[in-house]
Parts: sequence; C-alpha cells; structure tokens
Amino acid sequence: MNPLNLPPYEIKIAVKNGKKMILDVLRRKYVTLTPEEWVRQHFVHYLIEHKNYPAGRLSNEVELRVGEKKLRCDSVLYNKVAVPQMILEYKAPTIPLTQKVFDQITAYNFLLKVDYLIVSNGMEHICCQMDYNHQRYTFLREIPDYHQL
Repeated sequence: MNPLNLPPYEIKIAVKNGKKMILDVLRRKYVTLTPEEWVRQHFVHYLIEHKNYPAGRLSNEVELRVGEKKLRCDSVLYNKVAVPQMILEYKAPTIPLTQKVFDQITAYNFLLKVDYLIVSNGMEHICCQMDYNHQRYTFLREIPDYHQL
C-alpha cells in the first residue's frame, strides 16, 4: 500500500487464507486489507494518537437502518453519553473527494444529526462543523483536537 498524508504508525498485518489482513484496533480483529481499510486504520490511529480522541468512543462499521434499507458509516465518534458526535467516511486514495462523497456522508447525517462530518481518502481530508440553528455547515481548516469538540 502507498504512503498516505497521515502520520505513520506500527501497522499489524497478517495473511489469512492467502489474503492480507490488517488489525482494526477498534473492532479488535484482523480485517481484509483494502485501500479504503488502509485509509481507515491510518485515520483512526491519527485521531487517537495525534488528536487525543478516546478509542473507547470511536466505532467502525456502524450500521444504520432506514426502514428495510441498511446503511453503514465507516466510523462514528460518540460523546460521553453515547450520542453520535461525528461521522467519518473513508475512500481509497485514488478516489477524489467529490460532491457525491459528501452527499453520502450527509445522507447518514440525516439519521444521526452529528456535530462534525469528516471525509478522507488518506491524501486529502475535509472536515466540517454543522450549524443546525442556521441550517448550514462550516468547513474547518484542520481536524479539531478532541478537547476542541
């Protein structure tokens, strides 16, 4: 896998049935190593190790339901009373962060109504803060540290 625009970390990779697997620290198991998973694991480590996000408040592959339809958020940050506070969506490094990607995460937010949305392809990261009172969002220059949320 190619280097990303994220700090390196001690990556744990295994091979199972001929497939490369990467350790997901949040799910506490090895998962198939895909380009999107490569981004997810780097970004989660970045949040925990460099932005001081508590690992116990982050969750990967969070399932949402709209009637019979199932959706899945790549990662969700919960606050101290287990209310979703941030949705994170990851794409492979070769996937540009377009309006379509942003539309995907905003669809999830119709259900969760979080304070922050982040999309990343490992090379570019976009973070916005929601303002429900004025029905708008503000793009932030950088990913906030946990204590700034």
